[in-house]
Amino acid sequence: MSKIKTMTLGHNGPQVSKLGFGAMRMSPVWGGPAREEKESIATIQAALDNGINFINTGDFYGAGHNEMLVGKAIKGRRNDAFISVKFGAIFHGGQMLGLDLRPIAIKNFINYSLMRLGVDTIDLYQPCRLDNSVPVEDVIGTVADLIKEGKVRYLGVSEITAAQLRQANAVYPVSALEIGYSLADRQIESELLPTAKELGIGVVAFANTAEGLLTGNMTAPLPANGYHHHFSRFQGDNLVKNLEKVEVLKDMAADKGFTPSQLAIAWVNAQGEHIMPLVSINQRSRLQENMAAMDITFTADELNTLNTTFAPGAILGSTYLQR
Repeated sequence: MSKIKTMTLGHNGPQVSKLGFGAMRMSPVWGGPAREEKESIATIQAALDNGINFINTGDFYGAGHNEMLVGKAIKGRRNDAFISVKFGAIFHGGQMLGLDLRPIAIKNFINYSLMRLGVDTIDLYQPCRLDNSVPVEDVIGTVADLIKEGKVRYLGVSEITAAQLRQANAVYPVSALEIGYSLADRQIESELLPTAKELGIGVVAFANTAEGLLTGNMTAPLPANGYHHHFSRFQGDNLVKNLEKVEVLKDMAADKGFTPSQLAIAWVNAQGEHIMPLVSINQRSRLQENMAAMDITFTADELNTLNTTFAPGAILGSTYLQR
């Protein structure tokens, strides 16, 4: 297995690993218990040892639990890690209540994040979403002020529209756009991805396996008490027809000697040098599998098969973007 490659995050931005490490699932974001702390810390450190330096967290992941976990993992090796932090979401009882993007709140959030992480500066700081409650200029302008103060190095944005991306970049240069992207969720290809490329903004792509749809492990029907049940793509005939498409991915994966999840990650990786697959990894045993996905290549025929089978709109039902 070759060493993880690097990419430039945004126009003249920092060099980061082409594979991103998502720490979210190590903490109880939507309720339930946290992962075993010792294993979580060891997994983050193993990622750093293997050249994966882009570590993604959020101040609302487990009410700060995730940041403290990352802080423990990077203690004594701050220079090995590029820390990306999302802010703005308000949670209570495992439910997202909304956003707080007021400048005074952002200035409060960052100080708590710095303390929990045990660092003086956050490498990439980004609102988790944008709404109409606070003007884009005020939100981005506040982060720009934090950059001038030395508390933040680079500006990121997450889950926004192409118009909002242009607005944000006009206030201060955006280095990274974090957004869901997979074979099953390609709606951003029409406008948002071209806008990011035009503006020279790196893309951090999460949900590469589309909430588990592309893992090849799902069978219909799913348990009624699982969180997937809330999304129409996982219900009734939608799920049956969607899983028929996943069979194509499973067959190709078997022929190439990989798993469907690895091919799903590899497809995202193949979409451009400016696009980073962000993979949630919560145990060391999964690290090598995800790293190996970054070495997978496709023939022109294989890409055509995948792009035809999973053409935009081919997967039926609502996506995570339509929650």
